[in-house]
Parts: sequence; C-alpha cells; structure tokens
Amino acid sequence: MADPIVEIKDLWFSFNSRPVLRNVNLSIQEKEFLALIGPNGGGKTTLLKLMLGLLEPAKGEIRVFGKPPHHASQRMGYVPQEMGMNRQFPVSALDVVLMGRLRTHGWSRYSKQDKAITQNAMERLDVWDLRNRRIGELSGGQRQRVFIARALVTEPEILLLDEPTANVDAKGQSDVYAMLKELNEKITVVVVSHDAMVLSAYIKSVACVNRHVHFHNDAEITAEMLEMAYSCPVELIAHGLPHRVLKQHEDFSDSNLK
Repeated sequence: MADPIVEIKDLWFSFNSRPVLRNVNLSIQEKEFLALIGPNGGGKTTLLKLMLGLLEPAKGEIRVFGKPPHHASQRMGYVPQEMGMNRQFPVSALDVVLMGRLRTHGWSRYSKQDKAITQNAMERLDVWDLRNRRIGELSGGQRQRVFIARALVTEPEILLLDEPTANVDAKGQSDVYAMLKELNEKITVVVVSHDAMVLSAYIKSVACVNRHVHFHNDAEITAEMLEMAYSCPVELIAHGLPHRVLKQHEDFSDSNLK
C-alpha cells in the first residue's frame, strides 16, 4: 500500500483547557472518500481544521503529503459549513468562484486560464447557467455547488467539506454526494456529515469522531458504528424506514471552534 497522503499520530487538541480530541490516529489514502460522522461537539470540524492547518494540535503530529498542513495548503481545497457571506452583497456566482483563483496568483487581474478553469468547474457543478445571478438569490443547493466550484478552481488534490448538504433538500443531498463521488475518481474527498444513511451509497470509508476517532475501512454505516460514534442507540426515520442511529446531544459544539 502506498504511503498515506494524510497521516495523524497520537494527536490531542483542547479548547479553553477542555479536551476536544484525544489520542487520535488516522491515515487517509489517495483517492479515499472518507466520511467523518459523530455528534455535535465530538470534534469533527476541529479534526478537519487541524488537517487544514487552521488549528495546531496540543500534542501529536499531522502530515499532509508528508509535510506540516500549512506547507501543503496549496494542494487542499476547503468548503466550510458556513461561508460567512452576506447574501445581500451584490456579488455574482461567477465572482464567487473566481475568488478561488486569487489563491494561485494573488490580487492580479484574472487571466484567460483563470476564466477557463472557472467556467469548467461551474459547468462540472451544473451552475454555469447561474453565473450572473447574485449569490443571495440562489437556493441552498445551488449556493453549495457554487462554493464547491470555488474550492475546485484551486485544483486541489484533496477536498475537505464540512456539512456540504446543510440546508439542502433530500434530492439536493443525493445530487451533491453523487457529484462528490464523481470528483473522487481523481481526487481525495473528506466530508463531515450527519447524513449517515444517504452517505453510505457514495463513500468508501467512515471515521466515527467523538473525542476519539475510530476508522472503518468500509462504506457500510452499521448500527454498531453509529452507537460507537454517538454513544446512544436511538430510532430515526430515514427514507421511510426506521434505523438505529443518533439522537440530539447538547454538548460542546464545534461551532465554538470556528
């Protein structure tokens, strides 16, 4: 087996002296499609930000492409859960995606190559026809596709997404995951999500994150895995069928770390 592109060893992270992640060990192979599942406050977003180099571990080590994360940032694309964009701001979908090219050359004028890469990404995400629409006018699913296109124009080798189907309807969720599965033919994908039953049709592996991380090299999300991740067996109706999955946890939220 080839060397992993992301390797985490004996990692610990605390926020305001409160442990968030403990003794995490995780390896991610090239062209993996990994889902991070677990309760709110379990550390999923924190783990993603540690991989990106946006946070520093208290103890342990992270290597991305054999380097510290901040030295590999140009090879990673990131779609956060909340872009923090004012929907009333008069910016078009095209402008939002073009912003992703700023990372490659700074604040110089966009080149023909920038524009071609942007058009290709928007066509691939089926949002090119929306290019002149203001971002605030788009539906949740359309906006999410625009934000993913923005990450793709950086031409990443690994794409990390935090709750990419938040505020997206059921059909939109399936469409987003199908698109990510297609992208996964060429790049590695890591996604934080609560859409456990939808995810299982698209992913290759699962990591249950609840302070500790338990990796499962299998796409099937079982009741036992969910009980391990959420520490509580409960019934949830999904696709019209009962599943033993998760319950609401009032816990230290990842949002406190954003």
